[in-house]
Amino acid sequence: MIMPSLLWRILSFAVAAAFVALWQLIANLKLVSPVFLPGPDRAWAALMRGITSGDLAVKLLGTVEHMALGWLAASIAGIALGALIGSSRAMRDYVAPSLEFLRPLPVSAIIPVAIALFGLTQSMALFVIAFGAIWPMLLATIHGFAAVEPRLYEVARSLHMSRLAIVFKIALPSASPDILSGMRLSLTVALILAVVCEILAGLDGLGHWILLAARSFRSADLFAGVILLGAIGYVTGLAMSSAEKHLLRWRSSGH
Repeated sequence: MIMPSLLWRILSFAVAAAFVALWQLIANLKLVSPVFLPGPDRAWAALMRGITSGDLAVKLLGTVEHMALGWLAASIAGIALGALIGSSRAMRDYVAPSLEFLRPLPVSAIIPVAIALFGLTQSMALFVIAFGAIWPMLLATIHGFAAVEPRLYEVARSLHMSRLAIVFKIALPSASPDILSGMRLSLTVALILAVVCEILAGLDGLGHWILLAARSFRSADLFAGVILLGAIGYVTGLAMSSAEKHLLRWRSSGH
């Protein structure tokens, strides 16, 4: 198992290195104007300069804060509502039509409503991020709780377990794979919406940095911001995958 995993990582880094080399070649040959496409060397220099002597580090922390707070709010609300709806057939029957109405609603349609309610503030951004990120988590939690083996509930009732004990000792562990998958998808949505809200509301974050760089034709700074966004997505994805393996290790040990 170790060798295939190591080989996969080596190949993935080789593909990334080839992409960077191709990017540098295109920039050196000026196939695209340097005004619009800097080389990776210029983008990296802008990244280091922005972090050490500029306010890029502050922008990075701002985006991480917006993403994390919105995602955390969505996680709490999505898992709580999903557990409530998924553990009750009657709730699923009554609430499903409303969910099917709201779920396809694009987040872009909610942004004007959020601006009208909160103005161009951080509260608006957190509301939009939470609204967009809640759906993968909510639907995954509902599916996870609804898919719990009915015989487990029968055993719990025969043991006279309380409803709270049934949720935490039976339903939640059984639904945890679905919940964690939904949380991982929601994290990506939260990052995207954090950038969108920063661009619209002018909040401190990488979205605002990228917008100002684009308006000033500072392509190297623009790409530095994009690189940091990619790094955030990559690191948070790795962190969620690691947490998922750690929390679900009981599944592999049980076989």
